[in-house]
Amino acid sequence: MPPADLPATAVIAEVVDKFADDLVALRRDLHAHPELSWTESRTSDAVESALEGTGWTITRPEGGGVLAEIGTDGPLVALRADLDALPVDDLTSDPWKSTVPGVAHACGHDVHTAGLVGAGLALAEVSARGLLPGRVRLMFQPAEEVMPGGALHLISTGALEDVTHVFGLHCDPSLDVGRIGLREGPLTGAADALTIKLSGKGGHTSRPHLTEDLTFALGKVITELPAILSRRLDPRAGVSVVWGMVRAGSAHNVIPHSGVVAGTVRMLDAVAWADAEHLIRQLIATIVAPYSVNAEVNYQRGVPPVVNHPVSTGLLGVALDRVLGPRGQVSTLQSLGGEDFGWYLDSVPGAMARLGTRTPGGPTYDLHQGNLRVDEAATGIAARVLAEAAVTALDA
Repeated sequence: MPPADLPATAVIAEVVDKFADDLVALRRDLHAHPELSWTESRTSDAVESALEGTGWTITRPEGGGVLAEIGTDGPLVALRADLDALPVDDLTSDPWKSTVPGVAHACGHDVHTAGLVGAGLALAEVSARGLLPGRVRLMFQPAEEVMPGGALHLISTGALEDVTHVFGLHCDPSLDVGRIGLREGPLTGAADALTIKLSGKGGHTSRPHLTEDLTFALGKVITELPAILSRRLDPRAGVSVVWGMVRAGSAHNVIPHSGVVAGTVRMLDAVAWADAEHLIRQLIATIVAPYSVNAEVNYQRGVPPVVNHPVSTGLLGVALDRVLGPRGQVSTLQSLGGEDFGWYLDSVPGAMARLGTRTPGGPTYDLHQGNLRVDEAATGIAARVLAEAAVTALDA
């Protein structure tokens, strides 16, 4: 049997139902006007406008984002949503498709943001009726999609001060709407960005011995770095080096004097993540040494794994049961996707869950693709779950 509802549960459901159409309209507006990392001013204005006059104390940290707080006494729980879109084209034909060429909400952050606004509206009413047993802080974070992300920015402004638990959701288009994936412990992987620029003496392809054959050396880096890493790091760390961009040369018979390869370094284990950069720099130097080329390595540490705290995960699970019933919560696996929510969990206990966005019987989309579509019922579900998580944690 699911746990008994808190007095606030019915209020949360009532308010989210009341504003359901408004939340969908907000999500569509954000989707039609996406903004890239660190430029989310219109999105932040929309958030502030939606919450203004509802009892929240709203601040706009210098550098981006929106913080809102309600309540005066007791423990403090934080809820987080991310604001930014991706530099991809919107390939849908929806009336609310992106109006910004080359920019789209292809990761569902518009759903996260509208859902947290809905949670804010519900919690404002809970507070007004004297049913909020503490304080809640809403964190609308900029720049989740870049490294280093906006989580570190908000942390630097004091957004986690006095916070006892922090909760968040992330869209999962492989789960049906009405279901949410949860697991205790590691949920995502560590993710870093790696760019390697090789430079050396170029020349004619008929005389490679008079050059440093940079293209051949670049190929060695591309194939050998992932292979060697698999033998130098514990295989249980799940290290993955995948290249997303290779650029060298402009003619079939010219050995270029420079070339670049860029990709991501991902792993499941935080201990291996701490050692990865030093080892990768060593290995690149070893790989290119026989070719006498110069290697310039730009290693950008990104995000640690999201590791859900046991107590916070239990509280979020209770909230899921209250909103969705026992069949709405499903187990989920750790992925190699990066999420800067992990930085929050390095500082305070918390948990993130995966929000189902697939229409039952409909197609399964992938994140970071311009054809992503979500079932908009997920917006209201996100609002209820986040609000319920806050009052559940405060009442614990």
